[in-house]
Amino acid sequence: MKNTLELPSHGPVIPVIVIERVQDAVPLAQALVAGGVRVLEVTMRTAVALQAIEAIARAVPDAILGAGTVRSAADAQAAKDAGSVFAVSPGYTASVGAACRNIGLPLLPGVATASEVMAAQADGLSFLKFFPATAAGGIPMLKALAGPFPDVVFCPTGGINIETAPQFLALPNVKVCGGSWLTPADAVASGDWARITQLARQAQALRA
Repeated sequence: MKNTLELPSHGPVIPVIVIERVQDAVPLAQALVAGGVRVLEVTMRTAVALQAIEAIARAVPDAILGAGTVRSAADAQAAKDAGSVFAVSPGYTASVGAACRNIGLPLLPGVATASEVMAAQADGLSFLKFFPATAAGGIPMLKALAGPFPDVVFCPTGGINIETAPQFLALPNVKVCGGSWLTPADAVASGDWARITQLARQAQALRA
């Protein structure tokens, strides 16, 4: 993958995935792909995240696998080494941007303010994660950002669910949204992969 702007072409929702047990990684990814959701963001929030990414990269070739919660150059390198083809960061720093460019890892950086949008744009990034979407102003904030930044598009993430996602996706400057509702912790813990496949189908059917 050359650019994160390719991601929205695969569907309207990118699942934000937290994996606590390595053995859940492959069946979880397979369940999402079975439901039509190929773009997966595995957050680097747990001790087993990199092992989970490695396992999915090996066993689920149809997945377009990204690492979330990338906060440093070391995180970016580890994510790429594990098999990620893109990175997602909760915020943006020039050092993370430079690290991802240097290793050829497309970055979807997080922003919550106009200043952060400008910083990311200054480094050549115009597809940005708006995070935490609901807490940072939600739809009114995205509408406000559209004025001064008509050339920027967003992936709002944080606090979005199956009910509110269509409202975000209807905005002209929103290409895709991120959501953790596709992989409920109780479903993962119990191995209810059929439920996750069904949630993936519902998410994939969302359209602006």
